[in-house]
Amino acid sequence: MTGTGTTGPIRPIRPAHHTRPAVVVVGSGPTGLLLAGDLATAGVPVTLLEKRPEKISNLSRAFALHARSLEQLDARGLADELEEAGQRLERLRLFSRLTLDLSALPSRFNHLLVIPQYEVETSLRRRAEEAGVDFRFETEVTGLEQDADGVTVRVRTAAGEGELRAAYVVGTDGMRSVVREAVGLPFPGHSVIRSVVLADVRLAEQPETLLTVNTAGDVFAFIAPFGDGYYRVIGWDRRRDVPDHEPLELAEVEEITRLALGRDFGMHDPRWMSRFHSDERQAPHYRVGRVFLAGDAAHVHTPAGGQGMNTGLQDAANLSWKLAQVLAGRAGDELLDTYEAERHPVGKAVLRSSGGIVRLAMAKRPWTLALRAGLTALLGAAAPARRRALGQITGVGYRYAAPKGAHRLTGARVPDLALADGGRLYEALRGGRFVLVAPGSYEPGAGREDRLTAARWASDRRTTLLVRPDGYVAWAAEDATPAATEAALTAHVG
Repeated sequence: MTGTGTTGPIRPIRPAHHTRPAVVVVGSGPTGLLLAGDLATAGVPVTLLEKRPEKISNLSRAFALHARSLEQLDARGLADELEEAGQRLERLRLFSRLTLDLSALPSRFNHLLVIPQYEVETSLRRRAEEAGVDFRFETEVTGLEQDADGVTVRVRTAAGEGELRAAYVVGTDGMRSVVREAVGLPFPGHSVIRSVVLADVRLAEQPETLLTVNTAGDVFAFIAPFGDGYYRVIGWDRRRDVPDHEPLELAEVEEITRLALGRDFGMHDPRWMSRFHSDERQAPHYRVGRVFLAGDAAHVHTPAGGQGMNTGLQDAANLSWKLAQVLAGRAGDELLDTYEAERHPVGKAVLRSSGGIVRLAMAKRPWTLALRAGLTALLGAAAPARRRALGQITGVGYRYAAPKGAHRLTGARVPDLALADGGRLYEALRGGRFVLVAPGSYEPGAGREDRLTAARWASDRRTTLLVRPDGYVAWAAEDATPAATEAALTAHVG
């Protein structure tokens, strides 16, 4: 497929290490950084292209890491340092009368971590740099062309125009993805909330809660700390619908905050203010030949529930190990099709849940108010419904489809199991390997040491689990024979 072209002579741009990348990742947000870091850790030559300057911006949009994302970051040795940098929130309020207790989550991370996106990017970028990712800042992708053997990416830099060649390209370049447009994918959907105001300010009065959020009639406001003395304020007045480019004064932010929260906390000294709109959109496909989409390039939705950055991180965790397996010759191309098969339904579910939260939070009509009251009562009284809601918002409740006849655990997320050597499963997952958790001892066969870690249950459980690098069950069996285990390893690990 041919993307947009460039005019003028094309001058090739050599990678910094004079090695052709196997994968080009476009966009250095959290999704692209995690993906590139995973690939480089697995020994895959990867180049990351970013049109912005090298400096990480502190103008974060995302402010929360949910349990499943923290588990993925734990599998990369980053969760503990981010836990120290952020602040834990054990209760999540969705509506004025509905509070969900996160301490009941079946995860080591039974809380929400309030942390600015730039802190997450800083940790992920350091990991990617240490793994050898070839970063190209101020490099704008202008189009791409793919054929049976690879993808040619056209770029523009201060030095001129050029191109890169790779086996695969992943677009993690946001809502206005050039990669998505280049492969001809539409981005159907619509704007849900328009003329949202955003300001980073200091406050004379500290809020009583870590996250402050409320709706009152036609207005909504949210306040979260950066940790450096500044706070992010997001507000929306349904009655004021103006273009994103309309000038914004602090007085408007103060007024919306007072109407929604009862006071403006003495906000002052804004360092950044803007308007934006929130869309619900999803690409119909996440894969077109050798080109993939992840994160906001594949799906965008409202900020409700704080699921945006988290869903993108989990996209990356799903795709990275599959690309590494295929590029190493240990799996066929069909493995890459499972990325879209597994992640597209999750993206669709996130659109539904985040959109539902916003619509119910801003309910005005009698029937929507009745629906919100009924849902609040159901979640407050019924533990199964509450667990399902928490599982969706935090990501720990999703599982992937399994082949017919597979063990009931196949496709399920695996919690952080205790292992016989005193370690934990997510420590064993570090390095991007599969982990075989078995009731007895098992030594990886020759040639598998670099991609398989063998572990034993700390308990007397008889189940054998083959855990994928992203923490989901690839295969499971009760009282498995050595031959069955070996066959499963050959099929999944190579």
